This record gives sequence, C-alpha cells and structure tokens, in this order.
Amino acid sequence: MSLQSLDNLVKTGQLKTEPCSQSEFDGLVRSGQARLKDAGNTSLALESRFDLAYNAAHSLALAALRKCGYRSTNRYVVFQVLPHTLGIEQSVWRVLAKCHDCRNLAEYEGHLEVSEQLLQDLLIATHSVLKRLHKKDETNR
Repeated sequence: MSLQSLDNLVKTGQLKTEPCSQSEFDGLVRSGQARLKDAGNTSLALESRFDLAYNAAHSLALAALRKCGYRSTNRYVVFQVLPHTLGIEQSVWRVLAKCHDCRNLAEYEGHLEVSEQLLQDLLIATHSVLKRLHKKDETNR
C-alpha cells in the first residue's frame, strides 16, 4: 500500500485529505454489504442487480479510501486507488472500472448493456473488496 501515491493525487486535486469517522466508515460498509446481498437476489432484473452490485462496490471502495483519511472528488478514483488503499490486484479494479463505464452510459446516456458474465465478474470483484476491507479493518483495531 502506498500512501505516497494517494498524497500525489491530493497534489493534483483528485483527492482531499479528511479524517474519517468510524461511524462514516461503518455506515459505508453496512450500505455496501446490504446492496451486495441484494445484488445476489436472482429474482431481480439483471440491470437492478448490476446497479446494486456497482453501488455496493463503490460504497466499499469509498470506505477503504475514507479509512485511509482521503476523500475523492471523482467516483472513478475510489476504484483506481484500490491497489493503494487495500492492495487490490489490478485485475479486480479493472473490472470495477469497466462497470463504472457501463454505469455512466446508463446514467448519462440511457444505455445499459449488462451481461450475466459482467454481473458475475462485478460480484466477485466486490466480494474481493469486502474481504480485503474486513481484513484491513481487523488489523487496524
């Protein structure tokens, strides 16, 4: 984990330093876990499950960033810095970045193309983030 890399993003204006409160962290994790659980509900539409899983991933990645004492000015950055906040592999954050692009197409252009495979990749990536986040939180207590 490289906090120097995060500090460099502060210099470019993509991150701000800001102390994290435990209640904020806990709330982000709770939200991420609830959405991740709901994303596993196969009775929901594929698009709904994708939305839930994406928002779970974002909440958990933001929790990791906040735990390190930073706040992002850009949604994408919380995924991009996962190798520095949680030691997440590039392959995991690339899935999250791809899903971010899909989410943006849906939000801003009304075009959502989600496959079952992309959803499964997103769920696996999000579970990986959650697992690392729990591990980091346990070691910091």
